Amino acid sequence: MSKKVKLTNEAVLMSLFAAFISAGCFIQIPFFGGVPIVFQDMFAVFAGLMLGGLYGVGAVMIFLCLGILGLPVFSGKAGLHVILQGVTGGFLVGYLFAAFVAGVLSHFFLKKTFGDIKTYIILIISSVIAMCIIFTCGVVGFMRVTGCDLTKAFALVVVPFMPGTVLKINLLVLLGKKFCPIINNYISR
Repeated sequence: MSKKVKLTNEAVLMSLFAAFISAGCFIQIPFFGGVPIVFQDMFAVFAGLMLGGLYGVGAVMIFLCLGILGLPVFSGKAGLHVILQGVTGGFLVGYLFAAFVAGVLSHFFLKKTFGDIKTYIILIISSVIAMCIIFTCGVVGFMRVTGCDLTKAFALVVVPFMPGTVLKINLLVLLGKKFCPIINNYISR
């Protein structure tokens, strides 16, 4: 495959994953305790796992630019002020770091082997670390905007979302195992 075709494939995949991330805020599953499970953070991590650090960050950047330009992709809201002044702005910034770290970890350790238990372990570790990054950035952003302390912020923005996050990590591992070998055929390493 020529370099031009590979670049086209990579651009299309980044755009596709940006669309997944954007759509993720509209996909909500009601969960106990009244806290719905949304898939935006999962799709940001999935972009990193599938596309690698560089192209995963590219997909998240496209998503962030769409929101900054006015599309309501930040949980139904839009604009730069959502990132800078909103209580979820830290999470949105965290998507960038999470996609990068998930992509670097998974691609560094997986290389081109996708068939054994090692794949599951790498995907689990990469996903857990990426989700921890998202929550860390989210807590810091929440504390910055609201002025509350770490204990209260953790109780409000981490604890209620843990059951859904465990579910999303399981989905990431299963989807990653299935799609890594397929997407690997279309992007450069």
